[in-house]
Amino acid sequence: MRIYLSRPHMSGREEVRVAEAFASNFVAPIGPQLDAFEAAVRDYLEADVYCVGLSSGSAALHLALRIAGVAPGDEVWVSSMTFAGGIFPVNYLGATPRFFDLDPTSWTIDTVRLAEELAQAELENRLPKAIVPTDLYGQSVDLDPLEALAAKYGVRLIVDSAESLGATYRGSRKAGTGGDAAILSFNGNKIITTSGGGMLVTRHKEWAEEARFLAAQARDPAPHYEHSTVGYNYRLSNICAAIGLGQMEVLDDRVARRREIFARYEANLSRTGIAFMQEPLGFHSTRWLTTLTIEPEKAGVTREDIRLMLLDHQIESRPLWKPMHMQPLYAGAPYHGVGIDEGLFANGLCLPSSSDMTDKQQEEVIERVNSLLDTPH
Repeated sequence: MRIYLSRPHMSGREEVRVAEAFASNFVAPIGPQLDAFEAAVRDYLEADVYCVGLSSGSAALHLALRIAGVAPGDEVWVSSMTFAGGIFPVNYLGATPRFFDLDPTSWTIDTVRLAEELAQAELENRLPKAIVPTDLYGQSVDLDPLEALAAKYGVRLIVDSAESLGATYRGSRKAGTGGDAAILSFNGNKIITTSGGGMLVTRHKEWAEEARFLAAQARDPAPHYEHSTVGYNYRLSNICAAIGLGQMEVLDDRVARRREIFARYEANLSRTGIAFMQEPLGFHSTRWLTTLTIEPEKAGVTREDIRLMLLDHQIESRPLWKPMHMQPLYAGAPYHGVGIDEGLFANGLCLPSSSDMTDKQQEEVIERVNSLLDTPH
C-alpha cells in the first residue's frame, strides 16, 4: 500500500455537514455552510479579523494584492522559497517580484536583510507596494519585526499562511492573523482540507467587503447584471465549506498528530549529517510536513538517494520547494540573500506526514531510511 506525503484525512463529521447543505438545497456557490465556515475560522483564530472563503489560496492572494493597490510596474517583495501559487498572482497584476532569502534558524524570510533593503529602497525612492512573506511547512514567519517594518515604511504586508493554519507565534497569536491580510489554503494536501479552497483573512472590514464583491464577479447592485470593474469567480463553494466545517472540528487533533509524527522521525533519524527544521523559541509549528536536510559528505547519501529509495518502495517524499529565483520563469529576477534557500532545496526532503499515517507505516519509513544510512557507501 502506497504511503503518501500528505493526504486528506476526513473525520466523518464532514458528511453530516454536507448532508445539511444538500437537505437545504444550498448546493450553489454561497449558503449557510459558507457563512458558518468563515465564522468557525474567525473564532479559531481568536482575533479581530474578517474571513472570506475563496476558491484557493492563490485567489486569496490575488485579491489581497489587488485590494492593496498593486498595479503594473509595482514591486512586490516575496520569500523566494515558496510554492508557485504564492508568486503567480504578482504576475497576474503586472507587478514585478523581488525575491528574498531565508533566516537559517526559522526557515522563513530573513527580516534583517529585508530591513536593510527597505532602508536602501527608501533612499532610492523605490519602495515596494507590498511584502509577501511565506509561513513555511507549518511555521509562522517572524511577525513582530515584519509588522514593524511595514508600518515604518508604509508598505502593505500580506502574509502567505497557506501552510500554517493551526500554528502559533509568540505564545497564543495564531498564524493567519498577521499583516494587513493573510491567506489560508485548504488544498487537499494541507493539514485540513475543503478538497480545494482558500481564505482571505484581514483586519480591515473594507478589504473583506471588497474581496466579497470582487470574488462574486464584481456585480454592481442592480436588478440586472451590471459591472463597473473586472471581477472574478473566486467564491468558495458552499459544499466545500461544509467539508471545511467538519474539518475545523478536528484541526487541533490534526496538529497534535503531525507534531507527534515529527517527534518520532526526529527521535529515530537524527544523526550526523541529518538535521530537522528548527522551531525557534516562541514559535509553535504545526509540522504540516516533516522536513530535514541531508549533508551528503557526512551522511554518506544524498537527498535523491533517499527519495528514490523510498519511491522504489511506494513511499512518497518530496524535495523542498525550489526557490522562485531559481525557476526558469524568473531567471534574472532580483534576489537578496546568500543562498540559504538554495542549500535547503539542494539537500532538503519532506517525509510522509499524513495525519492518518499509522505507526506501522511510519516505522517502515524510518527503517528504510536508517537501512540506507547504515549501508556502507
